[in-house]
Amino acid sequence: MVLSRTFIFFLLGPLFPIVIGMAFGGLGDKISTTDLRPVVGVAMSPADAARMERAHARLAERMGPQALPALRRVPLSPAPRVQLAGANADVMVIVSGSPARPVMTGQPQDIRRLEGDISLLASAAVAEKSLHMVQVEAQQVATSVGAQTQGRLVIGRIAQIVVFFLTILLAGMILSNLVEEKTNKIIEILAAAVPVDAIFLGKLMAMLAMSFVGILFWGGTAFCVFLALKTPGVSLPEPAIGWPLFLMLAVIYFAMAYTLLGSLFLGIGAQAATVREVQTLNMPVTMGQMLIFFFATYAVDKMGSPPEVAAVILPFSSPFAMIARAAQVDTLWPHLLAIAWQMLWVGLIIRIGVLLFRRHVLKSGGGWWKQLFRSATG
Repeated sequence: MVLSRTFIFFLLGPLFPIVIGMAFGGLGDKISTTDLRPVVGVAMSPADAARMERAHARLAERMGPQALPALRRVPLSPAPRVQLAGANADVMVIVSGSPARPVMTGQPQDIRRLEGDISLLASAAVAEKSLHMVQVEAQQVATSVGAQTQGRLVIGRIAQIVVFFLTILLAGMILSNLVEEKTNKIIEILAAAVPVDAIFLGKLMAMLAMSFVGILFWGGTAFCVFLALKTPGVSLPEPAIGWPLFLMLAVIYFAMAYTLLGSLFLGIGAQAATVREVQTLNMPVTMGQMLIFFFATYAVDKMGSPPEVAAVILPFSSPFAMIARAAQVDTLWPHLLAIAWQMLWVGLIIRIGVLLFRRHVLKSGGGWWKQLFRSATG
């Protein structure tokens, strides 16, 4: 499979959503910088309008052009209400009078939205001669506790997103692979010669190993891009547990998240006979996993709180919650407990999936709960 052309397309698959996301991001940025800024019509004398425009330019230089509405001169009129009705379609309000006593004409919600900006512009225009930007003295430090905490939180969130994205992207292959083997009756032939537990676990581990090939390729590419685009003198904040341990735990927690979701998909695939049934059963599981991920994301900045503890204990959210904890807390022993806890659930889900498979496909008698009880009691 790794040497096939299909696997090459599989490796290139994540590039398509990245390219589409960059394209839509650039389009959204262009829209936000051009079309979404409110336009204010300035119906003042040429001298006063020029003062407002100079004040706008000085403030925009410091605050950025997106922080202020755009200004556009409109003809003077004794009736701004009538003028606003006949103005250009993109003019939201009209400011008349003078910078010392500006008068805004527009809808109530637009006036409330722009009143502060127009007041700031008018104040800067009035104080044009005496307005001086105060120079700020800079005292630089190598690091600070607040910046370090914020950086670790960002690393935790990014690690959660990456682990979740890779899990959802790669775990679905198990389901389609199992259904294909069931359709071709290959799985029944294997089950006659090898224990079903071994088939399920072997399939899970083989697909996990194949996923690591993709991760190695994507990770190496991302690292090369990072080195090419890295700004000199800028370094990433270090996780609380250190980069070597953090990367090792990231790999382990991806493996745990993958095997947890993959074992669940194996159990689902054991019940499905067609691709249509797979799609019907797959959608609720994927949506549920997304809700669990959002729950773990919500708890990432609340270390030690009940939601964070619940996210750590819940098996399917535990890998995401624990990788975020590794970025923010330097204690190691909770990770050992969490990994053992997740491995226990992987084994339990695989066991239930095997019993369901035997019941619905191999037709070995007895309820699955009875078989589970007998296997647990020896």
